[in-house]
Amino acid sequence: MPDTVRARFRRVMAGEMPADRLPMLEWASWWDKTIERWRGEGLPADLDWTAIKSHFGLDVDRQAWIGCFAGPVAQKHPGHGGGFIDDAADYDALRPSLFPETAPFDRAGWAAIAEQQARGEVIVWITLEGFFWWPRVLFGIEPHLFAFYDQPELMHRINTDLVAYQQRALAQFCEVCTPDFMTFAEDMSYNHGPMISKELFDEFMAPYYRAIIPHLTARGIWPLIDSDGDVEPLIPWFAEVGLEGILPLERMAGVDVARIRANHPTWKMMGGYDKTVMHLGEAAIRAEFERLLPVMRQPYFCPSVDHQTPPGVSLADYYIYLRLFREYAEKACR
Repeated sequence: MPDTVRARFRRVMAGEMPADRLPMLEWASWWDKTIERWRGEGLPADLDWTAIKSHFGLDVDRQAWIGCFAGPVAQKHPGHGGGFIDDAADYDALRPSLFPETAPFDRAGWAAIAEQQARGEVIVWITLEGFFWWPRVLFGIEPHLFAFYDQPELMHRINTDLVAYQQRALAQFCEVCTPDFMTFAEDMSYNHGPMISKELFDEFMAPYYRAIIPHLTARGIWPLIDSDGDVEPLIPWFAEVGLEGILPLERMAGVDVARIRANHPTWKMMGGYDKTVMHLGEAAIRAEFERLLPVMRQPYFCPSVDHQTPPGVSLADYYIYLRLFREYAEKACR
């Protein structure tokens, strides 16, 4: 008998191989402009994100992003890269709008999803703001990098507050539904490597990971990192604090899943499929699956697009990708 959607995923992440095929996930969903294009090319317009996954024959995953704001907050510096605070006084003023006592998620909705999860029909995961990501949200991109040096006490205060909130929010969510895995949103690499040093990681991030990860693993939740760019140098850092895997493994940044597997045999990986070949025709799409196949034949890897499928990919292109995805997901298990 074939495994369920959830059982396949749990087998792979536990170091086994499914009987029939690998999970077929599009964990990052799609850009809105991609869906807009596909609707113009015949994708039914009445499908929501979950229904689109079922329509395409993908395995269904359900994600809850547990945010930190208690309500709407007017951004201080409009536009990309802007922040909410400049200093401790600003943080004091903003603090009542952060870290609500009751975590913001739809309890009734997630109770229903928990029933689907129990039947093996869906994979459930949550995302929490990471200890690089969240201070950057508050400071803005450039001031955040200066804050490691100019405002270290405030940086520690922010993450102390964050980890206390995470512990509370996690407990509340797990009263309703226990995720199969989770991700910390970080994005602390670019295409040439980490944005900070190991010393800064050890001082400003590692203590807080060590404070929250036991709360996850005690519940059987696999803790993963979501960081774009060249993440390979970061993997030993993350492993030291108890993290167990990473996504999305962007090929354009030079990430090589085969090299990661050789260096980290039990490191959990999701993603890795180069999205930039998906519009180049069947031969290119197949060649990319051939590149990944040796790693797909080993556990701890769920191949998927290495970020959201871009709008340059036509609906016809995507159907070719899906057909070959299933072919190679089955081939990997033979």
